[in-house]
Amino acid sequence: MQEVWPGTPYPLGATWDGTGTNFALFSEVARRVELCLFDEDGTETRHALPEVDGFVWHGYLPGVGPGQRYGYRVHGPYDPAQGDRCNPAKLLLDPYGKAVDGDVRWHESLFSYRFAAPAELNTEDSAPYMPKNVVINPFFDWGDDRPPRTPYHETVIYEAHVKGLTRLHPAIPEGQRGTYAGLAHPAMIDHLIELGVTAIELMPVHQFVSEHGLVARGLTNYWGYNTIGFLAPHNTYSSAGQLGEQVLEFKAMVRALHEAGIEVILDVVYNHTAEGDHLGPTLSFRGIDNAAYYRLRDTDKRYNLDYTGCGNSLNARHPHALQLMMDSLRYWVTEMHVDGFRFDLASALAREFHDVDRLSAFFDLVQQDPIVSQVKLIAEPWDVGEGGYQVGNFPPLWTEWNGKYRDSVRDFWRGEPALQEFASRLTGSSDLYADDGRRPLASINFVTCHDGFTLHDLVSCDRKHNEANGENNRDGTDDNRSWNHGVEGETDDPAIRSLRARQQRNLIATLFLSQGVPMLSHGDELNRTQHGNNNAYCQDDELAWVSWDTDEDLVDFVRTVSALRREHPVFRRRRFFQGRTHGGELDGQRDIGWLTPSGTEMTEADWNIGYAKAVAVYLNGDAITEPDPRGQRVRDDTFLLLLNAHSDSIVFRVPDERFGERWDVVLDTATAKPAEREPVKANDRLEVADRALVLLRRVVPA
Repeated sequence: MQEVWPGTPYPLGATWDGTGTNFALFSEVARRVELCLFDEDGTETRHALPEVDGFVWHGYLPGVGPGQRYGYRVHGPYDPAQGDRCNPAKLLLDPYGKAVDGDVRWHESLFSYRFAAPAELNTEDSAPYMPKNVVINPFFDWGDDRPPRTPYHETVIYEAHVKGLTRLHPAIPEGQRGTYAGLAHPAMIDHLIELGVTAIELMPVHQFVSEHGLVARGLTNYWGYNTIGFLAPHNTYSSAGQLGEQVLEFKAMVRALHEAGIEVILDVVYNHTAEGDHLGPTLSFRGIDNAAYYRLRDTDKRYNLDYTGCGNSLNARHPHALQLMMDSLRYWVTEMHVDGFRFDLASALAREFHDVDRLSAFFDLVQQDPIVSQVKLIAEPWDVGEGGYQVGNFPPLWTEWNGKYRDSVRDFWRGEPALQEFASRLTGSSDLYADDGRRPLASINFVTCHDGFTLHDLVSCDRKHNEANGENNRDGTDDNRSWNHGVEGETDDPAIRSLRARQQRNLIATLFLSQGVPMLSHGDELNRTQHGNNNAYCQDDELAWVSWDTDEDLVDFVRTVSALRREHPVFRRRRFFQGRTHGGELDGQRDIGWLTPSGTEMTEADWNIGYAKAVAVYLNGDAITEPDPRGQRVRDDTFLLLLNAHSDSIVFRVPDERFGERWDVVLDTATAKPAEREPVKANDRLEVADRALVLLRRVVPA
């Protein structure tokens, strides 16, 4: 007979100390909690947790250690009208579980009601169809691992999917493809280094579940925005096993990336869980304490409030739900050594009542936390609720995915009248961030991401092609701001293919030469296509995986512009441009200048010309106001950026000698490969091809 000692209420979850394991579970509504241990053959042994302190049920089992599979059964009220949904027939995952073995096998027993009679309680045992938590060994040899702590102004982010990025990579051993080990493979790390990547932002790696409806259609939740375990690395991304091996493999991946100087940022989903709406399954939180973990309607607690479009919203107003979020974040930093987080639908976390509140409890807790406040914090600044679009409105500690940058850059290069806003986005979006003391680095700039068209499809499709998702092409946004350049989808027309390639170079060059933090979507440098699918969340196959049939010209171009950004601080300033001179000791020129193609300074009238699609930007490397880390003045080369989004070539007049006597051409997106060109002189005429970008660097006299 297994002994059960009282144990302790903290830490929550299953904690092995070398001789036994302490189990602790919060539930304010429970009348009794049973710990369920499972043998290798699936035999279940139940132990009532003997103690409860402050609504935390706990017990210690000597001799129980790593590899032990377990779950909980919570006895308590089942009264949906009051928000209570306890049902001891349902095996429940531990909210603090650090590893999960197996996956949900969809069956009616997973639901607390009968499909044929929703008002009738379902008392069928769900354990045979449920994954199980696993007690882990927390010890790992980190060696001399240290966080890279790359400053934002030196950061280049690469958004990636663990499986999709590595599944087809020919240099990675077959057994490691699509796994944490595959991401840590030298071939993968070498590719990231060559691109100048300093941080990889991983799409969800918290344990997630594929929805019942998707599985019924023969699909899966590939992206992973459907979390069921906030402290557990997703088990199918492990090449070594699911009985705790996934934890060790994840840690080894982080260690390898850190050794290469690459930070690891996790895309986290604290806004909802995989349990869906009131008709969803009972897998964990719902059966433990439904009203504590979920936002419920005040007028009828049977129903969830849904600000996410996923059926429920985590209750960021409840102290224990907040504690789970913060404990999870701290765990991933302290135990898994990650370097930051991107918060999916972050506006949902700020809804204290109905409106989005930047001073909500969640942001207060993050601000004062000595661990979480010191890592990179990136908000996806919107949700699906009323008033949820909050770009520019997050607290000063935070950076944001700048959706307005994406839209403006796309509009400019497809020839829409967007010059004035494009200029603001190019220079760090001061209109969004300067008023609350933030800097250009608050803007995470991106042209594409996982959600939407790939870069290839952005210049190849006027409309989405999501038929493979099984929703009659209704899913996915219709606001793509894309252009197919004459033919929808793939074409053999050499003129169209050439123009599309040029537009890809325009978008990549703009991204890396803009103030702010650039984020590249995985595979865009390889000319990856999803064949027009702009919502590949359910496509776990070649449609969404990165193909490594490399477009060497595009890869080389990305390397070139990334190196330009890395080598020249004028493209990654920490402060906004002032548009005025910096001190009397300089030559009187501004830190930035906006010029018409004729070489004259842009006037208010020029900015307001609706058909204006070309501009020159003077970036003065001698007028950088921020010092280096040792307080020394930063000097850089001076550049002239010529942008032409017109359908015809435009002749630009190089500015007079006050700006520079001679200029080298360092980049021209009209050609795939850089060619040797003669320097241009002040007042020269320089033809910029239709829909092209040219970058000039001032020659400093010897």
